[in-house]
Amino acid sequence: MKVSLNWLKKYVNLDGIPVSEIIHTLTMSGLEVEEVIDQNEIFKNFVVGFVKEKTKHTNADKLSVCKVSNGTDELQVICGAPNVDAGQKIVFAQIGAVVPNGNFKITKAKIRGTESFGMICSESELEISDNHDGIMVLPADVKEGTPISEALELNDVILEIAITPNRPDALSHFGVARDLSALFQRELKLPEINFEESSEPIEKFAAVEILDEVNCPRYSSKVVVNITVKESPAWLKKAVQKIGMRPINNIVDATNFVMFETGQPLHAFDLNMLNGNKIVVKSTKEESQFTTLDSKIRKLPLNTLLICDAEKPVAVAGVMGGENSEVTTETKNILIESAFFNPSSIRKTAKALGLSTDASYRFERTTNAGGTVYAAERAAQLIAELGGGKVAKGTLDVYPKIIEMPVVTLRFARVEKLLGYFIQPEKIKNIVTSLGFEITDENENEIVVKVPLFRPDVEREVDVIEEVARINGYDNIPTIASFSVPLGVKNDDSSFYDKVRDTAVGLGFFEMINNPLQNEKIAALTGSQIGVLNPQSLDMAFLRTSLIPGALMVASKNFNVGEKNLALFEIGNTFNKKSEGNLIKEFSDFTEDTKLLFLLSGKASLKEWYSDEKNISFYNLKGFINSFITNLALDNVLNDSYYHSEDRIFNLVFTKEHNGSVIGKGGRIKKEVLKQFDIQQEVFCFEFDMKVLEKLSTSKTKYIPLLKYPKMMRDFAFIFDDDVEYNDVASFIKKKGGSLLKSVRLFDLFESESLGSGKKSMAFELEYYDENRTLTDEEVEKDFTNLITLVSGEFKAKLRGN
Repeated sequence: MKVSLNWLKKYVNLDGIPVSEIIHTLTMSGLEVEEVIDQNEIFKNFVVGFVKEKTKHTNADKLSVCKVSNGTDELQVICGAPNVDAGQKIVFAQIGAVVPNGNFKITKAKIRGTESFGMICSESELEISDNHDGIMVLPADVKEGTPISEALELNDVILEIAITPNRPDALSHFGVARDLSALFQRELKLPEINFEESSEPIEKFAAVEILDEVNCPRYSSKVVVNITVKESPAWLKKAVQKIGMRPINNIVDATNFVMFETGQPLHAFDLNMLNGNKIVVKSTKEESQFTTLDSKIRKLPLNTLLICDAEKPVAVAGVMGGENSEVTTETKNILIESAFFNPSSIRKTAKALGLSTDASYRFERTTNAGGTVYAAERAAQLIAELGGGKVAKGTLDVYPKIIEMPVVTLRFARVEKLLGYFIQPEKIKNIVTSLGFEITDENENEIVVKVPLFRPDVEREVDVIEEVARINGYDNIPTIASFSVPLGVKNDDSSFYDKVRDTAVGLGFFEMINNPLQNEKIAALTGSQIGVLNPQSLDMAFLRTSLIPGALMVASKNFNVGEKNLALFEIGNTFNKKSEGNLIKEFSDFTEDTKLLFLLSGKASLKEWYSDEKNISFYNLKGFINSFITNLALDNVLNDSYYHSEDRIFNLVFTKEHNGSVIGKGGRIKKEVLKQFDIQQEVFCFEFDMKVLEKLSTSKTKYIPLLKYPKMMRDFAFIFDDDVEYNDVASFIKKKGGSLLKSVRLFDLFESESLGSGKKSMAFELEYYDENRTLTDEEVEKDFTNLITLVSGEFKAKLRGN
């Protein structure tokens, strides 16, 4: 936001404080000054000139040769403006001046053979206005040689301040002046409201009714009659120009001035254009259209808050007024609107309309509910002065449910504990009162303060302590020469996550980060979705239930731009309701889990002179997951389970398990799911539960000595029915095998019509050993043969190779 230093000085005395110190102090207090525009520097070498003589250029019909006095010397200047003439006081750019519009430096020049020693400027060239029809002619009583910054009062310093979203009060000169008052301990003097009201009550001219009290908690208004709409005086035009606005007329400029002064957006209605002389605040019940002040027809969505008269809408509340009630040169009576609107309502409307204004920018961040009457009266005072009107007696202030100021107890000991250094209680009290807080009770240990409504960011004791630290100055935090830190075991919560990322990157995966907000259809695909209150759009109305949909959206975007080979991973939180259909009332109604997702798609290897290209398959995914597990030292604690039956996401599935609990699941994504994301190629995903992985990873590493005696390996392959699952067979073999059988591993899965309809082949490798002796072929063969008989009988399977 642009702030005028001269404007600020009307409210707080800054005499004796260098501009550089003001800038530094503001920035260190949280109001970061991003840019400084010093008009004295901009208009350096620009002075009031006097055109003593004008003659026609001998070599150019449209050029004039002028003799210009700068107060000390007479200089020859070539000018092409049609309105230049002898006897004029003009803006003269001397050699060395830098013209603001175009940023070019004035030098001695020869134009059509005639030397020129400066330039006579227009308002456009000075960036005072857009007027470039001719040179700027100054009043005759201005002394020649006077610096232009002094003659035109262009001696201000404009500060561009970055206002954070939690400080809506600083979106005004009052707010910045209040901070400066507290920072430099100077008195804050705000304008007093002092105007004469007519004898006719305001109720004679207008009435206000609020039908939507949720989105419009307060609506205040003043009425000024018999005004004259005309050009604003020079001081007002300069004021609004300094902050980047275009002067329009005395009424509109006055409301804009008060908005930038107080932070309260205002709107002036032509009272005679309001049917029934009534204001009705209500929300739309259906979609409609409305023509705003910029003559554009806007499509209004359902539940748009509108300002209406007795028959029709006249403004989009908090965003922009309507063309059907704007102030024109014919306007005689006006109604000034000063309201407090629900920030979320204005934010939704502005976003839906794609329309951001200075008013909506402030309403979206919350305005001062307690300052609506002051702002309306301040605007009425200015308009009456500038437009020659009369202010109707009284104020229309509809405030159905008064918003109470928060009350916070501030303990002096707590201030010292949180900040780490002592501040005198008297100084603390001085700081909070200078910021507009009201002390309602106090003792030697604490004070009780009322927080003004223009500070919605202050809700708790810690917020007030932050204000004390901010105003006391971060530069004043005492330096500690030395301090001791007890040595202990360092608990780094991020170390495991860093290890996971390093391992994934080492395997050739790239990290992706996705938005946790999704539309309802996508979120419902993988779990029990949770809706978001006041979503910005339907596409971000629900929390994600899995990382898979977000990853598929990323994959789809990559495929669409020709990136067909992907190896991606993501770490993120997922959210699921514990029971379908229930409302979320407390944290126990839903789960929040941290997940790790891997995604593979495309080519496993490209075509080379020595090999053919290969597509990524289910087994590539399994291999990568096993490599990842091995790197985390979990290969000895996790088991695989394979499922031939599909679920709603995968048509080929396997899981990683620990002690019977699933900690990860993945496989090949179903074509029906891929179609929803416009994906034509195979995609494989695997999703881990990070919290369980971390617990397993932190288990102590055990040393296992090498076997002294050799292992004996056996393998067999059976033809099973299609619905028999690997996990059931492996579990059966482990259960029925003898004590010498240590592990069972599936090493081949084969499906073909040659096996018969509804059949598949699974081949298993069996590992036998004893830690204390060498096994004999006879005892291993006995157990192995017995297992062949048992498996054949249990699963009605046929041993292959017989």
